[in-house]
Amino acid sequence: MEHKFAANAVGAQIRRVRYRQNVTQEMLAARCTVAGCEISRGTLAKIEAQIRGVSDMELFVMARVLGVAVKELFPPDFARILKQQTRKNLKRGG
Repeated sequence: MEHKFAANAVGAQIRRVRYRQNVTQEMLAARCTVAGCEISRGTLAKIEAQIRGVSDMELFVMARVLGVAVKELFPPDFARILKQQTRKNLKRGG
């Protein structure tokens, strides 16, 4: 069985923050573009669905235009999950 991993850790949190602020994907994409990071609505949808990675610049700009700290775009338990995944990978030799 093939094990698939999410392409990013932040997509769901970006969506949550965006929903809380009543911001559409189209609005967020436009704000990112105005801030100097061209992202289409389709690209944002893929990021939120965790099927596309997100660059550090894209993450920084999204946090800035949403008015939150970058760390708020990561899941609250991200450090714990990352630590567990790292341990599993080390045990498997990967």
